Amino acid sequence: MTNLALVARKLALLEEHLRRLHERRPADLESFTRDLLIQDAVSMGVLVVVQEGADIALHIASDEGWELGSTYGEAFAVLGRHGVIDEALATSLAGAAQLRNRIAHGYASLDAERLWKELPAGMTSFGRLQPPSRRS
Repeated sequence: MTNLALVARKLALLEEHLRRLHERRPADLESFTRDLLIQDAVSMGVLVVVQEGADIALHIASDEGWELGSTYGEAFAVLGRHGVIDEALATSLAGAAQLRNRIAHGYASLDAERLWKELPAGMTSFGRLQPPSRRS
């Protein structure tokens, strides 16, 4: 059975980092591309949010005795297959996991414009994760 207290603590941390991302993302692209410190702060925030989300997904799957995804994207897909989140949300979170990988592993230099433009949708997706008692 899923440790709901652990999931709730991780969701609270995730929500705090989402709040910080909302505060840090400048209102315009030009400000974002000019400020390397903000780009770094936002990138780190994305890493933390995706990591916390993936940790939650892996904890739930493990606690429930389900298969464990071999990637963060697959971890979200497992939750989708088992009805914890809907398939569209699982797909969106998997996309965010790919962004996390590009940032963390330096697959390419940071595309600041793409990060700035895609950040609101990613934050919305992670904001949809709710403690089991709050899910409708």
